[in-house]
Amino acid sequence: MAASAVCRASGAGARVLLRARRPHAALLPPGLRSAASLAQALQRAPETQVSQLDSGLRVASEQSAQPTCTVGVWIDVGSRYENEKNNGAGYFVEHLAFKGTKNRPGNALEKEVESMGAHLNAYTTREHTAYYIKALSKDLPKAVELLADIVQSCSLEDSQVEKERDAILRELQENDASLRDVVFDYLHATAFQGTPLAQPVEGPSGNVRKLSRADLTEFLGQHYKAPRMVLAAAGGVEHRQLVDLAQKHFSGVSGSYAEDAVPTLSPCRFTGSQIAHRDDALPFAHVAMAVEGPGWANPDNVALQVANAIIGHYDCTYGGGVHLSSPLASVAVANKLCQSFQTFNICYAETGLLGAHFVCDRMSIDDMVFFLQGQWMRLCTSATESDVRRGRNLLRNALVSHLDGTTPVCEDIGRSLLTYGRRIPLAEWESRIAEVDAQMVREVCSQYFYDQCPAVAAVGPIEQLPDYNRTRSGMFWLRF
Repeated sequence: MAASAVCRASGAGARVLLRARRPHAALLPPGLRSAASLAQALQRAPETQVSQLDSGLRVASEQSAQPTCTVGVWIDVGSRYENEKNNGAGYFVEHLAFKGTKNRPGNALEKEVESMGAHLNAYTTREHTAYYIKALSKDLPKAVELLADIVQSCSLEDSQVEKERDAILRELQENDASLRDVVFDYLHATAFQGTPLAQPVEGPSGNVRKLSRADLTEFLGQHYKAPRMVLAAAGGVEHRQLVDLAQKHFSGVSGSYAEDAVPTLSPCRFTGSQIAHRDDALPFAHVAMAVEGPGWANPDNVALQVANAIIGHYDCTYGGGVHLSSPLASVAVANKLCQSFQTFNICYAETGLLGAHFVCDRMSIDDMVFFLQGQWMRLCTSATESDVRRGRNLLRNALVSHLDGTTPVCEDIGRSLLTYGRRIPLAEWESRIAEVDAQMVREVCSQYFYDQCPAVAAVGPIEQLPDYNRTRSGMFWLRF
């Protein structure tokens, strides 16, 4: 069936070529043909419309011919805005959103969402909090009404607070079983030690036990302000309707602060260091290594994303074996070094974490660290145009495929307005990616990787983890 489809397509292409008087796109080199078609497709991407209410609340939407929509509220607040005493308050408040509001007590909120056939979700990160609903397009007014109720009238009854306290404590115990999450919390704790970014999103169990209704009320009053909110929507939505709904339902959100109460971000310094939690009862070691990366708005991010794409990712379930395009993956397969590895570039307002996480057995940690650092040094000294071409194409694919569906698009809109102040069009991202060449990758990687102090976090059977001084010496080559 596949073969016949190809034959029919080929025949149709041949007939077109015979009739054409000018060179057909099929005669262009494959690289130019794909680049042209991608650029044209991105130019035709729907426009993101943005409005701002008098209170400072921003309303943004992207309309498409979808029968469904996703609408949500993105708030510029997370664990970074907390202190040692109230760390975990934002996560606590987000959980209480599902336990009803003053207007919809108990499970009335949940029943109303289910009666629409909708899906309500929320999450908290170190810098942002989000509440969003995926529903049919015709139910947009009700979805906005529910979101406004959650944000403005969260139920903080003592009984609900106590019930949710127990649920969060159980969740913290369950999270300890996810070693990937544990090692990234350790990585933040050592890389940003002594700063708010070192704090876990969920907060320590001691804080969860002590946070009171008054603490949560104070947190809401201080941070849930209109200028720090974005109402975003994607799918079958009309922007004018969304703005009208925002004016109707979000008018009660305050846009002003008490005197001297405007929250500000404390600068977070990066510290090259190492933290290790040895547990020989675990089957595999989880290791994360990172240097200090750039903030959200730094233009170096694009070249670094291309560099990460060159190193790539790997899982032992992948096919391809030693023929995988990633040199590190090929080496990992040939020498049976790891179960998986993944590069990352975690950005915050003015800093970030740029590195890789891998899972391996206890006897392969030293080799895996050696080969990973070798790939970083190769990017600094000898990245080639063919490497960069492959990295650009991988990044293009990730950029477009990530925005498949109304929920990822809605999330991209909300997060972009909080971090960049606008939503960067896909066509602009494509032009930035196209500007990256081998020289740029070498220069940018030399700035961030070469002779820099890394932060290292490791959990599991890690007796073979190299001493930090040795790891630090692997961040440069004497021949460079």
